[in-house]
Amino acid sequence: MPVFGLAAVWGEAASPEKAAAVVEGLGALLPSAQSMQLVVAFRDEAGALEVKVEVPGYPRAAVERLGEEVRKSGGTFVELWRLPKAERDALRSRTLSGGTPFAGNERTQAAQELRQHLEDLAARGPLPASSAPKTPPPSEAPPAPQAAPAESGGAPETGASEQPSPSDPPAPSPVSSGDESQRRARRFAVKLEMEFRTELDFVREHALNISNGGLFVRTAHRPPQDSVVIVDVKLPNGQRLQGEALVVHVVDEQYTGGVGLAFLSDDATFSATLDGYLASLAGEKA
Repeated sequence: MPVFGLAAVWGEAASPEKAAAVVEGLGALLPSAQSMQLVVAFRDEAGALEVKVEVPGYPRAAVERLGEEVRKSGGTFVELWRLPKAERDALRSRTLSGGTPFAGNERTQAAQELRQHLEDLAARGPLPASSAPKTPPPSEAPPAPQAAPAESGGAPETGASEQPSPSDPPAPSPVSSGDESQRRARRFAVKLEMEFRTELDFVREHALNISNGGLFVRTAHRPPQDSVVIVDVKLPNGQRLQGEALVVHVVDEQYTGGVGLAFLSDDATFSATLDGYLASLAGEKA
């Protein structure tokens, strides 16, 4: 069963009572969770929470409600699973490292410790601007392609033509900027052999575009949005991308429809393989 990582960060201006209420109410906010693990971390300028939630499919509406409650309490909400692994690791290292782990049934204790830390921050007052690092902005845009790329005779097996679209949302990038952010947001037209599996289907298809966040698959077999599939993508160099992916978009067109998939793997090998392949595509494009 897939595990989704979520995080919240509260500074000295947040409401300690409301932040604690969010943590204590996680069970009600995420009712479909099969299990839950929490980490509460304290910094001189903030208190932070990471939640790892095991669920059969992505509880989109529940996560949106959770994000809204975090924002109402004065915090910043981040869907960690949306971030490329390097950015996710950097955020964890900077904000969540050294935190105290709590089981899902220890939410009350976690909430009390977070509240006490935020009350201490409020009593101390803000740090000088030069010494208080910025809180990362929330992740809102889906990382996977939302529509099939335009085709002109089909993309070659090792195709590397970029397919920008003015309607595509920018990829979230809380910890990177400039050229690095732009590189991670790039999507490339490809024609990669792949398989994806659900509980009911095993399908062989071709991925038609790929980015750091996910890919688009032209297929008549369209699992529902927010369901999780197992993907196995064959790269031209013989390497494979194997792991879980979330269906973030479904295009119900007879001949041009398919599904947009967001990669969920937190594995270093998966990320290194994907980054290496995207770097080769960027080099071909340049």
